[in-house]
Amino acid sequence: MGKDYVKKKYDQVVPGGIDEWPVVSLSNNREAFIKEVTAESIKRIKKLTPKRSSLIEEIETTLFREKLRVKRNPWAVDPPDEADFLQSIKDRLLEISSNEDKEDIDETLEDILSEIIERYASEIAGNFKKSRYRMARSIVTFGFARLLNASRARGFWSIFSTRFSLQDKIHITGEVEELRTLAKKGTIIMVPTHFSNLDSILIGWVISALGLPAFIYGAGLNLFNIKIFAYFMESLGAYKVDRRKKNLLYLETLKSYSSLAIQKGCHSLFFPGGTRSRSGQIEKRLKLGLLSTAIEAQRVNYQKGKRDGLHKIFIVPVTLNYNFVLEAPSLIREYLRLKGQERYYIENDEYSTSYKISAFLLKFFTKGSDISVSIGRGLDVLGNYVDTDGNSYDKSGRQIDTQEYFTKDGKIISHDQQREDEYTRMLSDRVVEEFHRINKVFASHLVAFVAFEMFQKKFNKLDLYNLLRIPEEDQIIPYDEFKTVFEAVLRRVHEMYNKGEISVSPYLTGDPDKIISHGLANVGMYHAKRPLIKNKKGDISTQDLNLLFYYHNRLVGYNLEKYV
Repeated sequence: MGKDYVKKKYDQVVPGGIDEWPVVSLSNNREAFIKEVTAESIKRIKKLTPKRSSLIEEIETTLFREKLRVKRNPWAVDPPDEADFLQSIKDRLLEISSNEDKEDIDETLEDILSEIIERYASEIAGNFKKSRYRMARSIVTFGFARLLNASRARGFWSIFSTRFSLQDKIHITGEVEELRTLAKKGTIIMVPTHFSNLDSILIGWVISALGLPAFIYGAGLNLFNIKIFAYFMESLGAYKVDRRKKNLLYLETLKSYSSLAIQKGCHSLFFPGGTRSRSGQIEKRLKLGLLSTAIEAQRVNYQKGKRDGLHKIFIVPVTLNYNFVLEAPSLIREYLRLKGQERYYIENDEYSTSYKISAFLLKFFTKGSDISVSIGRGLDVLGNYVDTDGNSYDKSGRQIDTQEYFTKDGKIISHDQQREDEYTRMLSDRVVEEFHRINKVFASHLVAFVAFEMFQKKFNKLDLYNLLRIPEEDQIIPYDEFKTVFEAVLRRVHEMYNKGEISVSPYLTGDPDKIISHGLANVGMYHAKRPLIKNKKGDISTQDLNLLFYYHNRLVGYNLEKYV
């Protein structure tokens, strides 16, 4: 179904090789770039806090939140001198309060702001190394492939076999050639869905497998607690994003880093949902902060007289599809707690050591479960489709000039926050639409969706929380009833596929009983308590309703409920 799975080796997109990659230039000039990010961030913050009192208030707010973060939610990756640094900022702020010399106050504030921002920028900045990139890429490819061979052939020595490749397990589908072509014509911003901590390494491998230059990408700072993750992500182009830091100073520094890197032509990747989906749903609302940096970078390029050519920015949505997500039990618990109004929680990853993540990778690959990576069509920064030459087209199919969206009376607008905010919302909506359109339905997703919806329909007077607590004897669906409903929903999915509204797995064709069996065998296959099973009588049952709810949620948003 759809585009053929990627099964071939791709040549490098940039003929000049790794030395021509913008990310290499950025890394070679890392200290200078950090200073540039610092200067740009200070300029942004001063614009947002034009009065001395408002700037002092913002720094005080930052200090309060940072001290709270250090006390309540410390991570091993945090700098050891953090408490001392924050105390020094506090002491200098107290000195300001007793100082009547306005020039001294302004100078001290400038120093404090600069120190905080430069510290943030240094933490965020990636440290791409050519030699480490090649090594990490080889290790990931070799290691994953060996685990794959161990999973497909019996016996210890099969781990040294080369019979199977990663492309036999990780299926890359969709607009692959368009992506490779656009990477030669402009700057790519790849925006994937986000379900698992595995996503960062997976998408890094995909970029390499397609012959694309290394991308810079924002990875959660918590992942750098895990030594094996830290090594690979640093090597593959990651910069650090600390989700605990919600203060203006940090967020503006992060946006400056992203925008300036894109302006310099660095292909970029970030998860626009902001963090892993707690519910298991495809993101409906995206975080607009980093997405807005694409709009800003495109406008600045136009301001500098850089016409489309190599300076046009392309947004490429990507969906990652798994039969199971390692962290699903903890993610769905967090989602249900938040939905139940317990708003504060500490992000606590039970898979927080190199040993645990290594054990997971071994089990993940030896379970033999497939992964699908669906590449969407390229968009410009306004959400219009582009062709392989990078030309933009509106919904009526008419070619348009993106620069006109940043022009007034024939001149490029220097900056219009309200306008760019609206453009960011437009782009966000289009990315969400594309996520749903290119999402690949697995048999495991469909059996989970049908089963949970049948429970909801049967117990329609119960709210979600009571439904999740129904007694074990009620957690059974006769197989014939399940099959009848499954076939109805399956027909609707294929109708949507034929209209180009969704993508489907090749396993979703043929005999319905075989499709159901395949779905049951794969849904949540790693978990000790399976979200869906066939019991001894041959009926459908669950061992964990929370997990069933999580995997069901992958198909929420398609109005499939009315076919149950």
